[in-house]
Amino acid sequence: MPNIEAFEKYSDAYDDWFEKNPEAYAVELKAVRQLLPSVEAKGLEVGIGSGKFAVPLGIKVGVEPSIRMASKAEKLGLEVYPGVAEELPFPADQFDFVLMVTTICFVDDVVKSFQEAFRVLVPGGCILVGFVDMESELGQKYLQNRHKSRFYQQATFFSTQQVLDHLKTANFEVAEIKQTLIPEDTEKTVLDGFGQGAFVVVKAKKET
Repeated sequence: MPNIEAFEKYSDAYDDWFEKNPEAYAVELKAVRQLLPSVEAKGLEVGIGSGKFAVPLGIKVGVEPSIRMASKAEKLGLEVYPGVAEELPFPADQFDFVLMVTTICFVDDVVKSFQEAFRVLVPGGCILVGFVDMESELGQKYLQNRHKSRFYQQATFFSTQQVLDHLKTANFEVAEIKQTLIPEDTEKTVLDGFGQGAFVVVKAKKET
């Protein structure tokens, strides 16, 4: 996984973003929560980091390549397995849903990552992919300034259409899309679809 050294060295700085941007963090959680299956569903977060999404969303299991980030998540009571998105350390048909939030820009092979998620999902299960849309104003800002970032120097950014295409390549059926972080939106609303918001969440199903 690209840039894992940055997450090892600057894990505290990564976590600082959530404290400095509480409104953005809250609305990103809101967008993901609107697409989550029932509370009884067994979920896996790929790229669980320090547990910033898993804990409030009730996800108990995650995969994380950064030892320091995984250690932080484990201290919060999460079950974290070492590994990368392209090679998940689980048998097939294990989870009701897989969550990936801002993970795809750090994987080496996004299609293989989606295929692995497909493999570990039960029939009828779903993947939720949250990311910053490359074509949004914020996405363009990240792209243009990534050489200044500890975390995004080696990142790959995607448009929503690219993510949809990659999910279809991995045999997923796209079911629903939410967007938020809309410019000049002081209410921090979550809308259906994409094209307006910087943060997009795609829900796609493993059809039976």
